[in-house]
Amino acid sequence: MPLQKLLSPIKVGALELPNRVVMAPLTRNRASQPGDVPTEMNARYYAQRAGAGLIVSEATQVSKQGQGYWGAPGIYSDAQESGWKGVAGAVHAKQGRIALQLWHVGRVSHRLAQADGGQPVAPSAIRAENTQVFVKKEDGSLGFIDVDEPRSLETDELPGIVLQYVDATNRAKRAGFDMVEVHAANGYLLQQFMSTNTNRRTDEYGGSVENRVRLTVDVLEAVAGVMGADRVGVRISPNFVGFDLKDTESEASSIYLAKELKRIGVAYLHIAEPDWAGGEPLSDDFRRALRDAYDGAIIACGEYTAEEAERRIESGEADAVAFGRAFLANPDLVERFRRGAPLNEPNEATFYGGGEEGYTDYPTLDELERRT
Repeated sequence: MPLQKLLSPIKVGALELPNRVVMAPLTRNRASQPGDVPTEMNARYYAQRAGAGLIVSEATQVSKQGQGYWGAPGIYSDAQESGWKGVAGAVHAKQGRIALQLWHVGRVSHRLAQADGGQPVAPSAIRAENTQVFVKKEDGSLGFIDVDEPRSLETDELPGIVLQYVDATNRAKRAGFDMVEVHAANGYLLQQFMSTNTNRRTDEYGGSVENRVRLTVDVLEAVAGVMGADRVGVRISPNFVGFDLKDTESEASSIYLAKELKRIGVAYLHIAEPDWAGGEPLSDDFRRALRDAYDGAIIACGEYTAEEAERRIESGEADAVAFGRAFLANPDLVERFRRGAPLNEPNEATFYGGGEEGYTDYPTLDELERRT
């Protein structure tokens, strides 16, 4: 049977997934304004994709301080919590499963995205070169702008950062999410703490691998205390080079973190592969080392075809594979894989911002057949 592994069920933490096709987190900048609140349109978008083994939501800021992009949703206000409750309910009505991805952008921000024009925060006061964010400018127009120089977080502020994740997790739990995923990838705050070139701290959160990974571990332990470790995942991006990230110990910190995930009992490790951003591809030795260090489910994500995903799972180096753009353009992606059907092509012009076009209007196979 083709795609026998990819389409087979799997237990991930507390969840029984009907297949191993995961919907990757996809920033779409369609939260309602003011307040960055999810809407009925967002609920419809996710519900259309409920055939995924697991949906991972778009990155969702845990605080206003954690925001870097206009139109990205949050999970720190009552209105946002209520909006997300509608999303989770719509997915569950279609027998789907959904995790909320928890996000703090750190230095990848601008004062225009911050409360009261505040300065973005980071492990160290090092501005990200050649990095822009999408904001509402002072003249009211939307567009990209160079990030601001951040300020270094004081040691006594870090428990407050952890509490932002705790509050967000409590809200996600009340909203009905099946899991939460801690975003520790793609050059944002937690990866900034883990990276050698963005963390120049001299306290217990800087210097050694153990110290640089400490904040991520603190967050995961705290989140697991709220949600249960078997309902928590984490996303990392070893060898990622976007947003001026140049980590000389990326693989070492990833292996150390994987061992900590095993100790905590985190349900899954979601690996965003670095190839698309120009990073060094992950070696087979590194993949095996991750597998040896961690005993939970490993989800690979990196522009895989269905056949490549099948081979990755067959090799034992991953238990499931996440798909991004393919899911964006194909709400019935799992069924298309099952039937060997062609895929809709995504419309890049509608990726970020806008309304229904390029969001909820991609046709399923059944809809296409009814038109013919």
